[in-house]
Amino acid sequence: MLKRIFTCTFCAFLLFFMVIKTALAMPVFARQYNVPCGTCHSAFPRLNDFGEQFIKNNFRLDNWREQTTINMGNDRLALPKLPPFAIRMQSYVQGRQGEEIDPLTGFTDNDSDVDFQTPYLIKLLSSAPLSDHITYYFYGIFAEKGGNGETVIEDAWFRYDDAFGSGISTQLGQFQVSDLMFPREIRLTFQDYMIYRMAGITYDRGILFDRDVGPFGLGLGIVNGNGISANYDVNSPGFRRPDKLFDNDTNKSVFARMSTDIGPVSLGLFGLSGKQKSAAGAAGETIGSRDTDKHIIGIDASGHLGTKTNWFAQFLWNEWDGFLDNDPNRVYRWTGMFAGVDYIANDRWTYSLLLNYADAQDLDNTGTIFEGLNIRTLTLTASYYFMQNLKAVLEVNGDFLSKDRDGDFIGHESKEGYIIIGLDAAF
Repeated sequence: MLKRIFTCTFCAFLLFFMVIKTALAMPVFARQYNVPCGTCHSAFPRLNDFGEQFIKNNFRLDNWREQTTINMGNDRLALPKLPPFAIRMQSYVQGRQGEEIDPLTGFTDNDSDVDFQTPYLIKLLSSAPLSDHITYYFYGIFAEKGGNGETVIEDAWFRYDDAFGSGISTQLGQFQVSDLMFPREIRLTFQDYMIYRMAGITYDRGILFDRDVGPFGLGLGIVNGNGISANYDVNSPGFRRPDKLFDNDTNKSVFARMSTDIGPVSLGLFGLSGKQKSAAGAAGETIGSRDTDKHIIGIDASGHLGTKTNWFAQFLWNEWDGFLDNDPNRVYRWTGMFAGVDYIANDRWTYSLLLNYADAQDLDNTGTIFEGLNIRTLTLTASYYFMQNLKAVLEVNGDFLSKDRDGDFIGHESKEGYIIIGLDAAF
């Protein structure tokens, strides 16, 4: 296996040096304002302080109309000078320990120690101001994780930065609940912030209100609570009605976060209360018919060590009431966290360290796939920037959790260590 990984790694390095001369384009905001990507990014895609302020200013600079729109002689029309589009593409070679397992029948024949994952992701992004207070943003994924032939829209929203003159920003559409803490899209590691996915607080449809009040940042949101992939026919009035339900129940999830700075440390307190469908079937992998209560409490912290090092940490406590159909009267609690450090050595090299940890607690020994909430991984990442918008990534993920030794096919059936090398570009 090591020999095959070495061979693929060598080929990938050759690929890096073949393509660096072609990556001279800049992403959408850089094109709009004629500034380099480093204006907003300390190391793409991580934002610097200016980039954070750019987002708070509703994805625009103060001179947005003069810089980005055509002068039509009409203050009530703002058309971009350039098509406001950008592309992000990722390609990897990966050597891994994990493989496909059916929770009921066991290991399948789908297994590869070394895998050419190219393209891993192709994404089309677009954003532009539409008025003095309204901005839109969306991106569509044309291919992700081998799902060629699929098109998925994830982030897609309108944002009004001063609703009714109140100073409250209002965002309507699809977004990630977890973006209130640490946006997954701007992490430097290939490895994810796993507890956000496990807790089900990534993409959803709803509305978000936020405002700074003195030293505090306040955010309040309401979402459907069932993600963004499902829709249901509205056919009760008659045959072949064209409309769709986006939600499958009237219950909504309500969430909030309060943040403040204490010296050099930024602290946040997060809470969510809502409903989720129960888990049914022999291994709990089928969506049940019952609406069950879901509660989350989170604490996050971040800060800087000098001018080159950023650190961050997130803890989540989860309570799922009556979640499993095979024991609907039981309350299930589990916890998880992640912590990381990004070191921006210079304009060429960055290094990242990410710890993912979760304990299934009450979901242990339930005979369901939710025993697999347990995770103990440590990720090391080195990135070399050929250009501000093109980088090579080398990442190693170590799994410190023992494999299950029982007779079923749920939980931690194989190790999840991996090594990847590849390219990540935005243009």
